[in-house]
Amino acid sequence: MARGRPRDVLSVRGSAPPLLVAGPCVIESLDDCLTVARAGAAAADRHGMDFVFKASFDKANRTAGDSPRGPGLEAGLAVLAQVKRELGVLVLTDVHAIGHVGPAATVCDVLQIPAFLCRQTDLLRAAGASGRVVNLKKGPFLAPWAVAPALAKIREAGAAEVWVTERGTTFGHGDLVVDFRGTAALIEAADRALFDAGHSAQRPSGRGRSSGGDRDAVPVLARAAAGAGFDALYVETHPDPSRATSDPDTQWPVARLDGLVGSFASLVRARRA
Repeated sequence: MARGRPRDVLSVRGSAPPLLVAGPCVIESLDDCLTVARAGAAAADRHGMDFVFKASFDKANRTAGDSPRGPGLEAGLAVLAQVKRELGVLVLTDVHAIGHVGPAATVCDVLQIPAFLCRQTDLLRAAGASGRVVNLKKGPFLAPWAVAPALAKIREAGAAEVWVTERGTTFGHGDLVVDFRGTAALIEAADRALFDAGHSAQRPSGRGRSSGGDRDAVPVLARAAAGAGFDALYVETHPDPSRATSDPDTQWPVARLDGLVGSFASLVRARRA
C-alpha cells in the first residue's frame, strides 16, 4: 500500500497509479476508523492504487444546528494521528477555519477545503501556505471551468500539490447531477482530479433536517467517472451506513468497498491502455 510523503502519491499527471481516497464522513470512533482504513488500504493495494484515508473531525456545514458534528479538532486529530501511526497510511481531513490549518497540517498529509467554502480566499491561502497537499471540493454552485482561480489561490500560497474533487452540481432544488463534459477542465486545472462518488449521489436536505441520497447510484457514477477520465476515486465508506451520524444514505458499506474499487481501477486501466 502507499506509504510516505504526499509527493510519493502524486507523480506526473496521467502516469501515476490510480488513487483511492476513502474513509467515513466524520470520525465516530477510533475502532471504526481503523476498520475502514485497513479495508481501504487493502483494496487499494489489491487493485494497484495508492491510498489516502479521509475522515473529518468536524462537519461544520450540517443542515440542522443540532446535528452531530464530530469529536472536534483536538480529539479528531488524535484519532487521525493514531490511524496514521498504526497503519502507515496517508491521511486527509477538512479544515473549516484558518485556525484549523496549523494543527491539522502537523498530522495530516492532505488538507481539504469543504465544497461550501471553496471560494473563501483567506482559508484557501492559509491551507496552501501550510505546504501540504490541498484538496478543493468543487462547490455544487461552481462550474468545472470556474475552479481555476480558486486553485490558483492555493497554488500561489505554496501548496505541495493542488487537487480538485468533483461532487456534483446543484440541479433545481434538492438534487445533484454530474456533468461529465467538465471533466477535462478539472483535469487541466489541477495536479489531480478526484471523483466523489458518494456526494455526487446525494440529495441535499433530502431528509428535511439532513441530506439524503441514492446509494445505488454510487457504482454507476464511479464507473462513468473512470471512463470519463478520472484516475482518482473518492468515496465515503462506513462499516454500517445505517448507523452513520452523517450521510447514511450515500456512504458505501465497507464490506462492498473492494468490488467498487476493483471496477473503478479496471476501467481506468482499460482507458489508459
